[in-house]
Amino acid sequence: MRQDVKKICNLLKQYAKLKRDLTTFNQVSSPSFDGVSSHSSRNGTESRLVNHVDLSYQLKEVEDALNTIDDPQYQFILHDYIIEKRFNRNEACNQLSVSVSKFNYLKNRALEVFKLNYLRTLYI
Repeated sequence: MRQDVKKICNLLKQYAKLKRDLTTFNQVSSPSFDGVSSHSSRNGTESRLVNHVDLSYQLKEVEDALNTIDDPQYQFILHDYIIEKRFNRNEACNQLSVSVSKFNYLKNRALEVFKLNYLRTLYI
């Protein structure tokens, strides 16, 4: 189970990075075509657009799994503590009014619930 928890934590951290990357991509001005043929067989603009769509799809899968979690404590842990990193562990414990051991239990449980929901979104 420990390995699963680490993998899910890494997935959520990657999700936060993808979200930042996608925001950066969206802030770039629209591509323009100059009408000059390229001698390259690869189209950089097309590759960036395909990458953009792929990132969007990956984000949607994670967001769909996050949105199915009803427990507010789990939502707080996943979003504010793991993804957004708004709080350190002691601050998160204070926000939830729980001990460190209870927080660790809740965090592991939240990650397990997220994992099940995420796997469901992949196979639907």
